[in-house]
Amino acid sequence: MSDLKIKHTTATDQHFIKLVKELDEELAVTDGEEHSFYDQFNKLDSIKHVVVLFENDLPVSCGAIKHYDDKTAEVKRMYTSRESRGKGYAAKILAELEQWAGELGYERCILETGINQPEAIRLYHKTGYLRFPNYGQYTGVEKSFCFEKLLKK
Repeated sequence: MSDLKIKHTTATDQHFIKLVKELDEELAVTDGEEHSFYDQFNKLDSIKHVVVLFENDLPVSCGAIKHYDDKTAEVKRMYTSRESRGKGYAAKILAELEQWAGELGYERCILETGINQPEAIRLYHKTGYLRFPNYGQYTGVEKSFCFEKLLKK
C-alpha cells in the first residue's frame, strides 16, 4: 500500500522543479512545433502556490495555481510521472489546488490544455470543468482548449 502525502509549497521547491522538467520534456514532444509558443506562458516566476504529491516519499505529481484576476486562479503545471499515472493522483492534485484557491478567496479556476493532451482533457471533464472560449494569450489558438470551474463556497 502506498503512503501518500500532499505538500503545499512554492515554485522554488526542488521536487516541483524536477517534475516540471519532466513535464516540459514531454510537452516538447507532444506540442511539436508549437512548444515554444506554449512554453513562454509556463514560466515559474509568477507562480506562488504549488502542490506536490509524494508516494512513499517520492515526488510523483504536481500542480500549481497563479493569480489571473481578483476572482480567478489559473491552474498551471499539472503533471504526474509516467510510472504513477492511472492512480488518480492528478485528480487529487486538482482538488487540492481548488480547495487552496477557494481559501485564497478565488471564485473560479481556469486552465488551458492542448488538443494533444487527451488524458488531461478527460481529467478536466471528469472533475467538473467546462470548456469555455479561449482566454488571454490562447484566444484564437485552435489547438488550445480552455476550461473553467466555479469553486464551491
